[in-house]
Amino acid sequence: MLELSLGGLIGAFIGTVVAALAYAPLVATIERGFRARCDAGEQSELLAREMSLLRRAVLAADIAVFAGLGYWLAGLIAG
Repeated sequence: MLELSLGGLIGAFIGTVVAALAYAPLVATIERGFRARCDAGEQSELLAREMSLLRRAVLAADIAVFAGLGYWLAGLIAG
């Protein structure tokens, strides 16, 4: 059976909090880059529809990476 350490779970929780704090600046930077490349007209309408999907993907990846790193680092520190 899979055993989860308490220190690792605490680290994963802290990593999730860090992911929540890093989400807004990360999405703003990515959106700014996409909007700079997009010209007015048809592409801006497509970009507006796809932006919701982009935000969800960034949130999922952000939480997975930071929670995983938090669990791993806390597991190393806690022993």
